[in-house]
Amino acid sequence: MRILLTGATGFIGRHLTKALLRDGHTVRVALRDDRPIPAGVESAVVGDIGGSPDWRTALAGVDGVIHAAGIAHAGPGVAVERYQRVNHAATLHLAHAARGRAGRFILLSSIRAQSGPSSASILTEADDPRPTDDYGRSKLAAERGLAEIDDLPAAALRPVLVYGDDVRGNMGALIRLARLPFPLPLGALDAPRSLVAVETVAAAVQHLLTTNDSEGKPLSGPFLVADPEPIDVPGMLTALREGFGRRPWLFSPPVPALRGALSLAGRADMLDRLNSPLVAKGVRLMESGFTPAVSSRQGLVSLARRLAGDVRNRE
Repeated sequence: MRILLTGATGFIGRHLTKALLRDGHTVRVALRDDRPIPAGVESAVVGDIGGSPDWRTALAGVDGVIHAAGIAHAGPGVAVERYQRVNHAATLHLAHAARGRAGRFILLSSIRAQSGPSSASILTEADDPRPTDDYGRSKLAAERGLAEIDDLPAAALRPVLVYGDDVRGNMGALIRLARLPFPLPLGALDAPRSLVAVETVAAAVQHLLTTNDSEGKPLSGPFLVADPEPIDVPGMLTALREGFGRRPWLFSPPVPALRGALSLAGRADMLDRLNSPLVAKGVRLMESGFTPAVSSRQGLVSLARRLAGDVRNRE
């Protein structure tokens, strides 16, 4: 298949590009401006996706579109209008342009289109979406707009917190903590969290691109994706430290005391996010025949081993 990919320079987009090429697809990346691209990749310069670009040249001859571009969950500093313009309106502008040109449209959405940062119950696609911030609402608006476009089979993938090489944000901070050669006061953070390996996200996207439902139609609608079982912060750190060749070395001060200490360092938000329960099950993906390849523990151990090897190779 010839695939148009937006957001190819981002964390997930880079992994998608590699996975699509590895599996024999022709990849055309949409770029804001002319810049170096990986070998074997086509390119189309479209400018700012939030500025209603002309997509006709980029879409010529493609079989499918993967829309991974957008504003990431960046906190309260991003204006509502910008989320809606880039994550919602720009998605629908591309989708309308793709109608009649591309056989399938895959939107990289987010768990935040379905839920806030925590949930007391296990999330599935059957639950009514209840986003709690502007980012999540913009993603959900894009999903709902796609569902209203006739003659464009469209699916939206909602990953939970993604980990992998070059990840940033709270997961990147946790990986940096796991590297430190001293005990960590995080042993009492026992809230279960669903994670997903970036390789699993890439595999799920390809599954949506190539799989039909029981009636022979392209898969459509929202799909959650997560590793098979949740894991808590001590489990994450233990797995990462195993991959780095360290023992777990965790101790357990009272959580309120830890929150106070992190507040002084300006990182209480990290504690609140990682120690709030959020468990998701990708029921619709599993029913369509997709199974995540690794557990969170296996994925984190492997990630840390790769990172440790990269450091040794640079020394």
